[in-house]
Amino acid sequence: MEIQLSVIIVNYNGLRFLKDCLDSLIDKLNTISYEIIILDNDFHDNIFSFIKENYPMINLIESKINYGFGKGNNEAVKQAKGKYVLLFNNDTILLDKLEPIISLLENDKSMGVVGINMLNANQEYIPAAGNFPNLRNMFQFQKLLDLGIEFKEGKVSKDYYEVGWLAGSFLFLSKETYIKIKGFDEDYFMYVEDVDFCKKIADVGLKRIFIPNLSYIHFVGFNKKKNPMLVKGYEIYIKKHFKGISRILITIVLSINSFVKNIKSRF
Repeated sequence: MEIQLSVIIVNYNGLRFLKDCLDSLIDKLNTISYEIIILDNDFHDNIFSFIKENYPMINLIESKINYGFGKGNNEAVKQAKGKYVLLFNNDTILLDKLEPIISLLENDKSMGVVGINMLNANQEYIPAAGNFPNLRNMFQFQKLLDLGIEFKEGKVSKDYYEVGWLAGSFLFLSKETYIKIKGFDEDYFMYVEDVDFCKKIADVGLKRIFIPNLSYIHFVGFNKKKNPMLVKGYEIYIKKHFKGISRILITIVLSINSFVKNIKSRF
């Protein structure tokens, strides 16, 4: 049977989340043909025996080193047999069936990648899409999420929206598109690689689509202690996607942002 969807999960010390994550996938994907591929970064939390005993159908790739998020996905996608791939975090629970996404991508070839509504552990709305970096939002990262009042409050009115980038915890696209953009840029270890990924999709003329009426729960989110990694990620992004005076100006703005965050972290 032809596989429609390859679900890719990059795991790092996330065994405590995997049962709920995998059970939700098995429940919600039961009407399509799919496979699940887990790449375990820097194997050390007994995931091998857990998967073999409870989910023997899953393809588990054990890595001796921690590839990080982007390269981990790239390595796993090499083994994907599906027409489509879903990049899905290990600390998530899928709440809805995904046939509407497949139909959307089948019927509109201008759509490159799809994301859906993200909820926290209390099932409260969390922004899962944003704008590409510019002078304004590199000064204040919160502005990256400024897609209008509907996105701010989570009270959406359309079936789907075209956005800049989508959160890396749920990215649904064709394997053909993944290959076309050469997957994730492996210069990123963690953070901002999803923004870069979506920028590469935009650069080949494809849309990034957010669907609000399909949802998933994401348990572990960003906290302020990780700000230095976020700044580092945007430094890499700027070097790759900006040139000339624009690069100089936005680098200065990001430096000011980083300086202010460092000062605030001391109080």
